[in-house]
Amino acid sequence: MPAPGEPAPEFDAPTHDGNHLKLSSLRGHPVVLYFYPAADTPGCTLESKGLRDLYPQLKAKNVEVVGVSTDTVDAQCDFAEKYGLPFPLVADHAKTVGNAYGVVKPGGRAKRVTFFVGPDGIVTDVLESSDASAHVAKVRAKFLA
Repeated sequence: MPAPGEPAPEFDAPTHDGNHLKLSSLRGHPVVLYFYPAADTPGCTLESKGLRDLYPQLKAKNVEVVGVSTDTVDAQCDFAEKYGLPFPLVADHAKTVGNAYGVVKPGGRAKRVTFFVGPDGIVTDVLESSDASAHVAKVRAKFLA
């Protein structure tokens, strides 16, 4: 798992909207890169809706948000549409992104981990906690306090 001060691993992965996202395309912006176990489950929904609600304020501060789970593109698309999630959701069904970040659990799902990536692509902070609300609170404290 990349630690603060280390480069965030590059990836090029499919997103819920049928596009691909390269992490390097977000250079110049702080990035909240959050991994969650499964789309449309209680904790993941709480976390994603919390970030959705902060998103206008985060965008106003030039902060990008990207969600990642090992779900399929279709599952990510349904999740984004159901809850009006305005940021990209990476469908890491092959687990390449999760493995690069060291967050894939033995059962194949991602752990709940948020990486804060600076505009230069360097990890500035990491939060690993099963408490979904803690991730939203940390994002709020870091960028909107």
